[in-house]
Amino acid sequence: MSDSEDDIPLALDSVFTEPPRPPSPEPTIATYLREKGAVDDKWSSIDIRLVGSHPLWGHYLWNASRAFASYLDANPQLYVGKSVLELGAGGGLPGIVTAKNGASSVVLTDYPDASLIDNLQFNVTKNVPDDRLSHTHVEGYIWGHPIEPLFALQKKDGTGASGFDLIIMSDLIFNHSQHDALLNTCEKALRADSTAKPCLLVFYSHHRPHLAHRDMEFFEKAKQRGWICEEILTEKFPPMFPEDSGAEEVRATVHGWRLVRPDKPS
Repeated sequence: MSDSEDDIPLALDSVFTEPPRPPSPEPTIATYLREKGAVDDKWSSIDIRLVGSHPLWGHYLWNASRAFASYLDANPQLYVGKSVLELGAGGGLPGIVTAKNGASSVVLTDYPDASLIDNLQFNVTKNVPDDRLSHTHVEGYIWGHPIEPLFALQKKDGTGASGFDLIIMSDLIFNHSQHDALLNTCEKALRADSTAKPCLLVFYSHHRPHLAHRDMEFFEKAKQRGWICEEILTEKFPPMFPEDSGAEEVRATVHGWRLVRPDKPS
């Protein structure tokens, strides 16, 4: 052993010999192009910034999100002048479409992780017109938790009674353990005293065909809890991950469902 402490290497790279963590991937931009035949020409595309990488898959603009955006753009009667809640928004494309097209109040939520919420706010600020920005809110939210903070945001916009006319969920039902939590939130959040045909729209792809039956358990649970479920759309896209296992046609198909409660106006 050396007689001098000066000979002992105490630098961090000597004490901790593991290689340094690689830098996080840079954010990417995905562009949504509006389909021809839109009811107005106020906008033609939306650039969505995506986090570079995230364990909750917020770094992709999923096919279901694109199909959802087109469906909402083609059906403005679902939300114009009404209140919208998006759960698990990711980059926020569907909710942003409703804000741009005239929803009276839009609340976009995702898991309360700073990188997700900050990125979602960036996309809202970049894409929502100034006259709609004060009516478009971003909030961290965990499914199944109390929804009063979401109602508080909605009430800022003068929408009256608590509750949303439209709830949108894009590519969430692959979270099989969260089906009950999602339904709990939707049951509490959907407006109860509206004549505006409040509903829940659920868009998704079966990313793991061997677990498609587990995805569909969401709708079975919903029916057991009193929801009326109707498939309203199927649309084919190039598969996002061609190398994945399972039937390509199954993975490439986006499905859209409409859910209403019999005790709600429909």
